[in-house]
Amino acid sequence: MSMFIGEIIALSMMAFALGMDAFSVALGMGLLRLRLKQIFYIGVMIGLFHILMPMFGMIVGRFLSRQFGSIASYIGGALLLLLGIQMIAASFKKEGDASASPKGIGLIFFAFSVSLDSFSVGLSLGIFGARTMLTILLFGFFSMVLTWMGLMLGRHFQQWLGAYGEALGGSILLAFGLKLLFSF
Repeated sequence: MSMFIGEIIALSMMAFALGMDAFSVALGMGLLRLRLKQIFYIGVMIGLFHILMPMFGMIVGRFLSRQFGSIASYIGGALLLLLGIQMIAASFKKEGDASASPKGIGLIFFAFSVSLDSFSVGLSLGIFGARTMLTILLFGFFSMVLTWMGLMLGRHFQQWLGAYGEALGGSILLAFGLKLLFSF
């Protein structure tokens, strides 16, 4: 039982880390002064993509794990490490809000682009054999709620927390990557 609780805590921390990426992007999008209905749909769409992308990543990761054994474990840890470094580096770049309009196909492309990193994390977790349903539900839930929070707080805190939120998420993934690489 304590091992299951430990897994929930670890997966929740990863879900939070990935959700912080969506949160920081949503802070910028919150400047668009979206209607509550739009905010709801954006959060749900990002949550859905944060379920689908890691699920596909976990399927591929499990396949790689069966084919390549322990080498795949090191690859999974390295992927988390690289993703964390990339998120931290991206948090220091100043970019204008070049995201697509959060409507229709623009919303789908936006949600896809925000959830790409969750595919890599899912790939790593698939290699390590994490519980699929628990993982994807936590990822979807955290990213949806953090997106809603980011959109709602966007007008007030975008310049202050935007880069720091993504850097925090990257730091968490970096730490998990190091833990996975050095636990074997």
